[in-house]
Amino acid sequence: MALAQIRARPAIDPTREKKSPMERRSFLRRGLFYTVVAATPPVLSACGGGGSDGIVFPLVPPPAPAPAPPPPAPEPAGRYAFGQGVASGDPKDTSIVFWTRCVRTGTAADSAAIALRLEVSDTSGFGNLVAKVALEASDRFDRTVRAKVTGLAPDTRYFFRFVAGSDVSATGRTRTAPAADSQRQQLRFAWFTCQDWLINHWGALDLLAAEDDLDFTVHVGDYVYETVGAKFQAGVAEPAHQAIQLPNGVALADGSVYANTVDDYRTLYRTYRGDARLQAVHAKFPLIAIWDDHEFSDDCWQDHQTYTNANTQQTARRRGASQAWAEYMPVDFGDVSFDMGNPAYDNIKIYRDFHFGPLLHLVMTDERLYRDDHVISEALVAQQTGGDPVDGNSSIGSRYFAPQTTLLALEAMRTQQLGRAPSILGPTQTDWWKNTLKNSNATWKVWGNEVSLSRMWVDLTQMAPPPFNQRYVVNCDAWDGYPSHKADLMGYLKAQNIRNVVAITGDLHAFQCGLIRDLPDPAAGTPVLVDFVCAGVSSSSFYSYIKAGSQGTPLTALTATPAAFEQVMRGNNPDLLFSDHDAQGYASATVTAQSFMVVFNKVKPLDAGKAPASPLLKRTRIRVNAGSTTPVIEDNV
Repeated sequence: MALAQIRARPAIDPTREKKSPMERRSFLRRGLFYTVVAATPPVLSACGGGGSDGIVFPLVPPPAPAPAPPPPAPEPAGRYAFGQGVASGDPKDTSIVFWTRCVRTGTAADSAAIALRLEVSDTSGFGNLVAKVALEASDRFDRTVRAKVTGLAPDTRYFFRFVAGSDVSATGRTRTAPAADSQRQQLRFAWFTCQDWLINHWGALDLLAAEDDLDFTVHVGDYVYETVGAKFQAGVAEPAHQAIQLPNGVALADGSVYANTVDDYRTLYRTYRGDARLQAVHAKFPLIAIWDDHEFSDDCWQDHQTYTNANTQQTARRRGASQAWAEYMPVDFGDVSFDMGNPAYDNIKIYRDFHFGPLLHLVMTDERLYRDDHVISEALVAQQTGGDPVDGNSSIGSRYFAPQTTLLALEAMRTQQLGRAPSILGPTQTDWWKNTLKNSNATWKVWGNEVSLSRMWVDLTQMAPPPFNQRYVVNCDAWDGYPSHKADLMGYLKAQNIRNVVAITGDLHAFQCGLIRDLPDPAAGTPVLVDFVCAGVSSSSFYSYIKAGSQGTPLTALTATPAAFEQVMRGNNPDLLFSDHDAQGYASATVTAQSFMVVFNKVKPLDAGKAPASPLLKRTRIRVNAGSTTPVIEDNV
């Protein structure tokens, strides 16, 4: 077994022909942020390939070294701790990224870097190490470390752990993706989202961790919530989740506090990752993660917050949020690029794709960093309704329950100003999305999508007095709020005859299965994909938000009960084939060449203020057959 360590030199990933200058400059030359090593056998290369960038162990044994000095006395056990557990992520057929955070404990704590090592084995007892990687955990990156091991065998389970002094982390297990020519007949994965620390409970993660045969997991955003004490966090949380104190948090007018610096965001990740249930999920399955809004700021676009109608630009805050995410996610920086020396807000690129043999192609998009401002200006709504156009919050009428005629008229104006339709993905990522799906040969093309694609309209033209007798778009922070951009993408799928496309989605705090057409009118549109929306792990349900916000409006009667609201939503949106807008839980998928089958796992609410001992409330199974866009739904299975 040979050992390789990359220090201040740029590493070359042997699985890719070329790395971007941004990645090599920003990470690998700046203090051991990211390490790439090849597993053994045959020849272990710290950087892959030869040349001045790498260290290649020679085939001819070198001369015998001088006698080594006696080893130092071992450090006492308990000096180091791995309080955020271990994780693996971004699985490829021959590589995986490994992650942990290591700190000194008690009186031994200081600012000096910690020497530790990663051990990867194909046996649970670590009798045969395939990689042994020296690392350093420094304050610069909040004591987090990550290493990519290449040269692994496809579709193979590996075990990993980290060692510092005499202390050993928990053992994790992971799995590489199947190779391009794999004969694998079935894949299983789970996805989850919206795990607010400050509300409800995380029993869904116990259920997820118990699914022993998952190949990987996907997080589609809202891994942390940047606010403490917001109105939507006003309920009860399980006792295991105590209040969070942000070191540099900024107070808002409603009394809530938002994360403002990289140390604030690190505090959130450290806290969330301290939960044993989340640690168990990450220790058991590789993670593929993307962000949504709360990793930075609620309903954000680019580097703008939407707490107030001013939509203030906060570049330093955006950059701090991005850095903390990069530090705490086990992502492959062969695909993700991040230039800390670039002062722009978009100094990171996280959209990327993954292949799991010929069966599944996973395409992960970033729907915040490049998105244009919401079409209807909050300030404009404030001016029209007598509100404060700067410090007020006019989300109703702009981002939520917006009159459709207003949305379409203002979208036309914005299109003329921009020279293109307002978009969520931005022009470059849009082209990448189209080309990636067009060129995919996988049976199933799975879109890792953050915000809902299903049409969510409510027609009050015959049900409400003026001026409320209009058709409303319920959620303009989702794809409904960018109708021309959505139509462009869905129309592309139709024009290119790209089949077997499904989206796995989060954000909404609800379970949904919706048929998505190139045009939203069922009488005119052609089905092009099926959208599966997963409820949040713990975040308050979409129904609870709507009910609270509708009091004293024509919607009060329509939101009196969850059943009444479901009737309204499905009655107005016939392609919304299944919905449960009053739910928490997670989703899993079983993928074969014949079908894509999803199970929605709904959990029980708090039981006398505590997480229920048996959290599962019910399961809903939905199957889409290959070549079809007609889901088959079985509830209460």
